Order: sequence, then C-alpha cells, then structure tokens
Amino acid sequence: MADDVKVSKFSSFGKNAVKFFKDVRSELKKVIWPNRAQLTNNTATVLLSCIIVGAIIWSFDIGLEKLVKLFLIK
Repeated sequence: MADDVKVSKFSSFGKNAVKFFKDVRSELKKVIWPNRAQLTNNTATVLLSCIIVGAIIWSFDIGLEKLVKLFLIK
C-alpha cells in the first residue's frame, strides 16, 4: 500500500491562485471593450434612466404622503 503523501495547504493554494489568474487573463482577452463613443452613449443612457426612475419613485412617494395626510389628519 502506498504511503499517504501530505501536500501542504499553501502549495495547493498557490497552484489554485496561479490557475485562477491565468483563467482570468484568458477570459479578459475575450472581452470586447467599448470605444469612447459607445461608453459615453451607454453612460448617458444609464444616468437618464436613473433620473427618470428616481423622479417616478419620488412622485409616487409625494402622492402617497399626501393621501396618508388627507386620511389620517382631519
């Protein structure tokens, strides 16, 4: 029967870390990065969407606050 070989946890961690970073590097090579015009357009779209959704939530909040005050405070 073969003797059990003990592998230190540090060496297996190191091998796993190296493999992880190699995999990350290979995946990042597959990414299609946006150019400046696309980035600007997408950023503007996200900011405008956030402002619109925020305004909608704010208006519902104000409306519900007035309804609650109307029914609770006489």
